[in-house]
Amino acid sequence: MSILWVILGLILLVVGGDFLVKASIALSFKLNISKMVIGMTVVSFATSAPELLVSLQAALNASPAIAINNVVGSNIANIGLVLGITALLGPIAVDKSFYKLNWPVMLFFSFLLYYFLANDNVLTRIEGIILFICLVVFIIVLIKNSKSDTEQEDVSDTLATVANYKILIWLLIGATALYFGSVWLVDGAKSLATSLGVSDAVIAVTVIAIGTSVPELAASIIAAAKQEKALSLGNLIGSNIFNIGSVLGLTSIIKDIPITDAKILDNDIFWMIGFSAILIVLILIPKFMQISRYKGLLLVLGYCLFLYFSFK
Repeated sequence: MSILWVILGLILLVVGGDFLVKASIALSFKLNISKMVIGMTVVSFATSAPELLVSLQAALNASPAIAINNVVGSNIANIGLVLGITALLGPIAVDKSFYKLNWPVMLFFSFLLYYFLANDNVLTRIEGIILFICLVVFIIVLIKNSKSDTEQEDVSDTLATVANYKILIWLLIGATALYFGSVWLVDGAKSLATSLGVSDAVIAVTVIAIGTSVPELAASIIAAAKQEKALSLGNLIGSNIFNIGSVLGLTSIIKDIPITDAKILDNDIFWMIGFSAILIVLILIPKFMQISRYKGLLLVLGYCLFLYFSFK
């Protein structure tokens, strides 16, 4: 029964996230927000909604290990699983913004999170505020830098003419699906962890993390199949930054998140930092500034290794 609740929860999160993204983009057009800002801020926040609801629900439901490892695991899955599989389908070009801004900022957020957690074994409200402020600063710098960039991420015009009542319906469907999906997923994950004899943290960093990364994975595979450049390394790095800055930042502002499973600090967070750090090595070795198929295979194999040690 616990597996059923996990599956239903994941399905609702995917459906709710999709409706929320569409509603957010349509509403942004109504407010005359530029495509550039929509693509870099509104969509990023909306796609982080599943992780945010799951982490918040877990924190309020006395499951802090799920709250933290949901984000840690999602960040690992975004690089090892999503980026790895997408690169297997076709090489991904790396632009200069990777090493000039996005990658250093992702590492900064990763190490900042580790420092906050290792310092006193709890992510406090003040630390959450700091994380969120850092995210806002990153967004401002990102928007300023992108104004001089001739190739902007395009947001489809098809949602510009959506009627107001449809936007409201999408928001209601998205919010409802995300709420019940997060409740069912957290409850199901706790039961599943008990029945398998593993900790909440293990389920969060694997099953839940993969589930909340499904939308990114699906979008990446579709983009690769259509031979579109809709997915870039920068998109996934941005997602990882948003997961730490917005999801854990906002969740800890509402409620302190204590460390209840030592494995989070002793093991899981180092996998997250390791996957983040290895990217710079992959783009420097031939082929230069490209994530090729064999590099994608290395990422996927690394993720499989992470899963093996998580359940061992």
